[in-house]
Amino acid sequence: KLNMNICTYVTAVTMKPKRYAVAIYHGTKTLQNVRSSGIFILQLLHEDQYRLVNVLGKKSGKQYDKEEYLRKRNMLTNWREGEVLKDAVAWLWMEVLSVQRAGDHDLFLCEVKAWKASGDGKVLTVSDLNKKGIVRI
Repeated sequence: KLNMNICTYVTAVTMKPKRYAVAIYHGTKTLQNVRSSGIFILQLLHEDQYRLVNVLGKKSGKQYDKEEYLRKRNMLTNWREGEVLKDAVAWLWMEVLSVQRAGDHDLFLCEVKAWKASGDGKVLTVSDLNKKGIVRI
């Protein structure tokens, strides 16, 4: 089942092997899914996709059908075992190595098992979202 969430706090932590730290907010459908499966696809959004933050990050998949929203707008494509956003800069197949409670988020240490770059590399950042007035830093 498709699930989309915005992870504000994501950072690469090693090069070999490729590992990322990903913080997922408490009470989200994504947190439930990642805890139960131990795998997920991390998508690096293009800077032009900033409007998706209001739908994918500020609305809960528990009450809002994000899949329907994305399908109606023809914004999905297939990659590996799941559907992803067509215009993302990159997709990373993540396997959870460990998890730690970290305030209002759980912090996952993940290993990148596969990845594919699809865009021009202009990744959406927290700074971009701050400039657009979507988040405060």
